Amino acid sequence: MKPRTADKVATAVIVTFALLIVAILISLLGYILIRGMNHISWDFLTSAPQKIRAGGGVGPQLFNSLFLLVLTLIITVPLGLGAGIFMAEYARPGKLTNFIRLVVEVLSSFPSIIVGLFGLLLIVNTFNLGFSLISGALALTFFNLPLMVRITEQAFRTVPKQQKEAGFALGLSKWKIVTSVLLPVALPTIITGTILSAGRVFGEAAALMFTAGMSSPRLDFSNWNPLSPSSPLNPFRPAETLAVHIWKVNSEGLAPDALQIAAGASAVLVLTVLIFNLAARYFGRFIYRKLTASKRMN
Repeated sequence: MKPRTADKVATAVIVTFALLIVAILISLLGYILIRGMNHISWDFLTSAPQKIRAGGGVGPQLFNSLFLLVLTLIITVPLGLGAGIFMAEYARPGKLTNFIRLVVEVLSSFPSIIVGLFGLLLIVNTFNLGFSLISGALALTFFNLPLMVRITEQAFRTVPKQQKEAGFALGLSKWKIVTSVLLPVALPTIITGTILSAGRVFGEAAALMFTAGMSSPRLDFSNWNPLSPSSPLNPFRPAETLAVHIWKVNSEGLAPDALQIAAGASAVLVLTVLIFNLAARYFGRFIYRKLTASKRMN
């Protein structure tokens, strides 16, 4: 086979598989949205679920998912950025550094059920935090931290060395080079890693069943005291997330419209992830332009 013919055949095969994957993804998303969009309404998004009667909503579960996302990112992003910057710019090559990378790789491959049981034993029982949002956020940190560390380290390593050397030539300190020269260039990749880790927060269910719980107290959205048991801002209360609610309704739902509720909740979950990704991408472009005075971000 001639090289040009082989190239055309390989290109056709790659394009075919790419289009097939895109078609499967669009079909899956379309199936979920078509099944659930008819059940979505303002009352469905704001009302509490019903155990036996029809007409329940997913308001508390949707709020719990968003609140858990914020708590998880507050813990994960600083730790992941700090660890990734240390591994990329400060850690010396050697056995200890290689061992740390190995630990990060092993931690990223743990099954979610194992992390959930570990969180149940250590966070919920040993630290006596109980089934709560903060327990779920700490458990999800074990998922997201390896991803954030690896992506941050790779993002800093892909920055051209000439930029770092130029900073040293100007007499800048190491920390100034990291924050003012390397970080703006690595920011788009870091934002992508943050979006990927956030997606796991929305979709995780197994680990949260053992840490955040499978029920939510009656919330008073007029009570913004974070220490009150009925306050939605209390991080130490049990919280059933949207993904856990979908599993629970599908497996043991007693309401006559349980299938419709699960379909609507699934569509809400997909739309929430899409909206978050778009909003995070827009925010990343805004921050990138501010830090680099650039008009575009690839």
